[in-house]
Amino acid sequence: MAVRRLREEAESDPDPPVTRRLRTAPSLASVIREAVMAKSIQNVCFALEPLLRRVVHEEVERGLVHLVHPPLRSPQICIEEVEPSSCLQLAFAQPLARPIFTGSRIEDTESNALQILLTDTRTGERSPRMLKIEIVVLDGDFPSRDQEHWTSNEFDSGIVKEREGKRPLLIGERTVTLRDGMAPIGELVFTDNSSWIRSRKFRLGARVFPGSYEGPRIKEALTESFTVKDHRGESYKKHYPPSLGDEVWRLEKIGKNGAFDRRLADAGIRTVQEFLKQLVINPSRLRTILGPGMSERQWERSVKHAKTCTIGEERYLYCRQPYAVIMNPICEVVGIMIDDDIMTLQQLSQHQMEDFKQLILEAYEHCNQLQKADGISFSATVSLQPSLIGSSTWYSNHQESLSSEYQNGGIFELESTNWIQTAMLDTPDQLHEGY
Repeated sequence: MAVRRLREEAESDPDPPVTRRLRTAPSLASVIREAVMAKSIQNVCFALEPLLRRVVHEEVERGLVHLVHPPLRSPQICIEEVEPSSCLQLAFAQPLARPIFTGSRIEDTESNALQILLTDTRTGERSPRMLKIEIVVLDGDFPSRDQEHWTSNEFDSGIVKEREGKRPLLIGERTVTLRDGMAPIGELVFTDNSSWIRSRKFRLGARVFPGSYEGPRIKEALTESFTVKDHRGESYKKHYPPSLGDEVWRLEKIGKNGAFDRRLADAGIRTVQEFLKQLVINPSRLRTILGPGMSERQWERSVKHAKTCTIGEERYLYCRQPYAVIMNPICEVVGIMIDDDIMTLQQLSQHQMEDFKQLILEAYEHCNQLQKADGISFSATVSLQPSLIGSSTWYSNHQESLSSEYQNGGIFELESTNWIQTAMLDTPDQLHEGY
């Protein structure tokens, strides 16, 4: 059995015994070659180790950053989620009065305290909600490109704070409570001018007080942009409208103690009333007093501003028996009297008309000596129509001839009575048209 097994193993092994011995005992050359190759691989591993460590470190850090700070979503998606649409909007009830000075109370164009309204843009009616409102100052350039829509974040980014080391920019009642859709604002005062920001202008804004309301966004209120001037210039500001007793430099284009102010003062014109009197009696003389230094555009601005003055209801008389000319405070002729009776023009004879026109010239010459007429009212509809001489139409149609005769000291050339008939077309409601 053992002999047969050895024979079978010898027959099944294809390699001879010598070959088996050579395979199990490698040559010296092969051993050296394998040793060199192993050494080379080890050197390569040593060279690559720092590079691999750096790459692995950077990848681990990048993974940690994404894990701790996830990527932000697009701004459009954030806005849609944070600011759902709303039909409610805050608004200032009236525009602001100009100009605005530091240290002075901010008022509306009707000289009243500011008011905030909450309206429903669908119906235009006030919303009866109760809200806490904050008044803030914004840059005059907000919103950019005069767009009508902005986000809450854009509004907040437009808010202007005080300069470093200065008092709060806006002081007073900056927080109010809105009830029944309306909130009056008490005293608000700027403490600094607007010259230090790029736009050189401010706006006032009103927003729901942060953290006091939860619900759909309520759009903020915004005024027009305006300049805030230093209070030292307030003593030089113009009046809108001017009053008869105001100094003449309160009119536009006439500066206090300036060239035009001095020329008018030298001619005895120191108040707005005296300016308007001269404008009615002899506008060409008034224009000459101001001289060529005042351009036509400036002249028009001054005259237009003066005509916004409230004339009042006082009446004055210039008498030369049996006639009396009735004038208003700026020497516009508003009626005539004969023997203490108010007459219609149709009741005058041709001779009386001539006397009447001459009397007007005399009244102009003595415009500072008129008698105050107490108790004379032109509100009644008695025989005053059409006996009144409407100031604006009468002046515009016939002032040129009146002025020339006034300067020359002569009388009217009575070619016709068209000038006085044209004046009859005016009614008492037209007396102050344009003034």
